[in-house]
Amino acid sequence: MTEDRLPLAELLAKASDGDFLRTIAESVMQLLMEADVEGVIGAGRHERTLERATYRNGYRDRSLDTRLGSLQLRIPKLRQGSYFPPFLEPRKLSEKALVAVIPAKCEHLAEEAWISGVSTRRVDDLVQAMGLSGIGKSTVSKLCKDIDERVGGFLDRPLVGDWPYLWLDATYLKQREGGRIVSVAAIIAVAVNTDGKREIVGLHIGPSEAETFWSTLLKSLVRRGLSGVKLVISDAHEGLKAAIRRVFSAS
Repeated sequence: MTEDRLPLAELLAKASDGDFLRTIAESVMQLLMEADVEGVIGAGRHERTLERATYRNGYRDRSLDTRLGSLQLRIPKLRQGSYFPPFLEPRKLSEKALVAVIPAKCEHLAEEAWISGVSTRRVDDLVQAMGLSGIGKSTVSKLCKDIDERVGGFLDRPLVGDWPYLWLDATYLKQREGGRIVSVAAIIAVAVNTDGKREIVGLHIGPSEAETFWSTLLKSLVRRGLSGVKLVISDAHEGLKAAIRRVFSAS
């Protein structure tokens, strides 16, 4: 049974920013394949050990069509023997389950990274869904760190040029704080530049949709280079309208 898409993932899909989620999915699956093949080889890359059974011998390309788009994977090759990732073997996991379950779990990882950082539990869920075994804690930690860094870099990237149109959309998410579950507001900002390209330009998590909440998001966008805004499209929220007047009139 596949997991339902989380609210933030739905906003990402609505924003049509499939490239970012697709990159996350490719990175996650590639890193897990690298860890899995090390178990088959009996050694890490360039590691000298008596347990080594063979050596790497480059890669072969393989595309995987999912609801996130076509994932471009590089499957490790061996000098002796062969390696094929378990999650691509039809008898281990049906194609229908593969293209639905794994992208959904990658979306969960991206959402969790945005909110509070990726947890090892989420990664363990993904590893099990992919039919992998023997993935150590160090690999799980490395994967969590990789996703957190990718999401952080994506949200902090400079915004170059003019962005005439800005959309703001929001949803409420459940988050654990101090041992209890609380509701937090999540806003995604999507902008279109003068070339007609639409991108997610920001995300902000906060306790409510008060004016200070909206102002913090908009000020961070301006600080990163958002300029030339001529039209803001959103719900008619009083706090948001006040924040727009305050931030963009000053910039």
